[in-house]
Amino acid sequence: MRQAQTLNEAQLRRVIQYCRSRRHPLRDETIILVSFYAGLRAKEIAALTVGNVFDEAGNVREQFILSAAQSKGGHTRTVYLNQRLRKALGDYGASKYLGDPQRPLFESQKGGHFSANTMCQLFLDIYKAVGLKDASSHSGRRTYITRLANKGVGVRLLAELAGHSHISTTQRYIDVNSEQLSEAVELL
Repeated sequence: MRQAQTLNEAQLRRVIQYCRSRRHPLRDETIILVSFYAGLRAKEIAALTVGNVFDEAGNVREQFILSAAQSKGGHTRTVYLNQRLRKALGDYGASKYLGDPQRPLFESQKGGHFSANTMCQLFLDIYKAVGLKDASSHSGRRTYITRLANKGVGVRLLAELAGHSHISTTQRYIDVNSEQLSEAVELL
């Protein structure tokens, strides 16, 4: 099976710009940012609740726990949010009712949680519209892991952040290209 395309900064900006023209611009942009800056799977994004991300006072958490039911493999895991993503989630939360912690963070057209399948379809629709034919719901996750690896984050930390049990799984996510190879040999 072909791996999902990793996106460069220009492609991500193009995706964000396109999201801003859609029917649910803030929701769709925030979903994309959660994929790219938290490395979550489509299933995990679809299962997020208001209470996962926001505390009782309506503030964005610095980290939260994905329950076993929300994540792949039936294991809980801690998700860490960087400042850029916390700001985006805060902006998104300002437009939402945050009083019910069990409410879906991202509501589908029908008002409930997205299914994993409809979340995948949302990603595919967005990527197709901007001409990224090899991108999928996993592109944000692969880009997240690859970018962290390129910044020198060790594979053990990457595996923990990604929720992988084995570092060999994480290693398959790291995209290698000619620019990286050129930069690597310049370290000598």
